[in-house]
Amino acid sequence: MLTSTDRAFMARDAKGMGYEPTYSGATSLFRRRYSRDLEGVDMVTWGVPYDLSVTNRPGCRFGPRAIRAVSSNLAWDGGPWPWGFDPFETLNMVDYGDCDFDHGFPEQIAGQIEEQAREILKSGAFLLTMGGDHSVTYPILKAQAERHGPISLIQIDAHSDTWEEDPKRIDHGSMFYHAAVEGVLSPETSVQAGMRTLNYKTHGFNVLDANWVHENGIDATVARIKEIVGDRPAYLTFDIDALDPAFAPGTGTPVCGGLSTYQGQSLVRKLGGINLVGADLVEVSPPFDHAEITALAGASLLLDMVCLVASSKR
Repeated sequence: MLTSTDRAFMARDAKGMGYEPTYSGATSLFRRRYSRDLEGVDMVTWGVPYDLSVTNRPGCRFGPRAIRAVSSNLAWDGGPWPWGFDPFETLNMVDYGDCDFDHGFPEQIAGQIEEQAREILKSGAFLLTMGGDHSVTYPILKAQAERHGPISLIQIDAHSDTWEEDPKRIDHGSMFYHAAVEGVLSPETSVQAGMRTLNYKTHGFNVLDANWVHENGIDATVARIKEIVGDRPAYLTFDIDALDPAFAPGTGTPVCGGLSTYQGQSLVRKLGGINLVGADLVEVSPPFDHAEITALAGASLLLDMVCLVASSKR
């Protein structure tokens, strides 16, 4: 039987990228096998197709599907440039599919995300998530904090997402405020990089705004992140709107003056040595994308995150 197509279901070997025509076949993330059997699995990728808490343009519920589809362009034999190795020779990674929830009960969704993340994390595998809007990071962080204690957040974003509010709301602009107040995050050992919207209150987070990153460069940004985070358990969350709309138009709240795709990838690639316990890529909104360039940027950043984790195990 031929196994060069539909490797998401038919692959016989979990190791290596393999080959499949980019334009056909079932589209898991990077052609990884779909599975919910996590025995012996090093990394789990998972989609959370939720966008009920957006404050502007909806559509990022379609993000995981779009990222998976375009990731077929990146699943080449030999491994991605410029890493020089195939991460899937090191990591046994599966695509777990998508989070299951009922949108008709919105008040229950965060708890359902947290519960399913907790079940995945019981396996000991690294959880790599595709959003969905940025609020999905909050319940995942709660599950991570149960295992590691307060998390040091590395947030690459145009927005602080720390708007103070009372009472607590379901919103993609305030969840890190609540996470800090609740002790899920350690703001004094967390970094927000790429910010370019004004929030007078930092709530103790270390902020490297877009001007700081542009003026000081990626190397200085990474050095400062490593200085702040140290060897503490850290979670990387990359909101695609950290990129300038010229590079990522397909998002809900675009802001000019952001990073280029190269800057974003360079930043992620240089985070080696940080004790990453999980990561996500959020806010890809295909209805506002053009020629899949936002989804491709998202998939490329996710592949860099995979390689970053794999490089620590080689």
